[in-house]
Amino acid sequence: MEVCPHVLVVDDHREIREPLARYLERHGLRATVAESAAAARRTLRAAAVDLVVLDIMMPGEDGLQLCRYLRETTRIPVILLTAMGEETDRIVGLEVGADDYVSKPFNPRELLARIKAVVRRARNLPPDRVPLPAGKYRFDRWSLDVASRELVDDEGVVTPLSYGEFRLLVVLLERPGMVLSRDQLLDLTRGRAAAPFDRAVDNQVSRLRRKIERNPRTPCLIATVWGGGYRFSVEVERG
Repeated sequence: MEVCPHVLVVDDHREIREPLARYLERHGLRATVAESAAAARRTLRAAAVDLVVLDIMMPGEDGLQLCRYLRETTRIPVILLTAMGEETDRIVGLEVGADDYVSKPFNPRELLARIKAVVRRARNLPPDRVPLPAGKYRFDRWSLDVASRELVDDEGVVTPLSYGEFRLLVVLLERPGMVLSRDQLLDLTRGRAAAPFDRAVDNQVSRLRRKIERNPRTPCLIATVWGGGYRFSVEVERG
């Protein structure tokens, strides 16, 4: 018999986290609540959690910081709760690796559907897609060290990458010359359900181009394949 998913609800407002936890439990999920990032970390150390519903605006360590920590240390999917109209929060949340987001005030039924979709996708993700390959890559005038996550040009200057940019670049470097659709890029980078995030892929590609292309307006490294997706168009050496 399939074990029901265990959801950790992290929100500093009791009137949100407690009713939401009860709603999830009425619909067949296990739910644990935490009022802060520190409390969430304690729960994560003590119990197996299948998904985190995480409020962005919290005192102390906020939801984006905790999301970044989760992406760097675990495979646990994250759904962010964002303030209505705060597009910047949603974009940054995707940058640090969130799997989905829901705007407050939210419909519990919609959130439940998103939780089930993200958990289902995470459970169906083949294990060999998750770990990043070790080693170094050289392409054009760049060198990427996967272990240190350092992107260095031929003059020794380090260009910082966000978590999302780093994951996207590794996926492209592993598949030079291959046309990858937006859905494939979403699956390979985070394994999230693709439908809400088509624009997020385009935005991520644009930000990465601004960092690695000599002229982002006429990209030579990451080519757009109209109607298809994107292709890494230069030779890649792996060491």
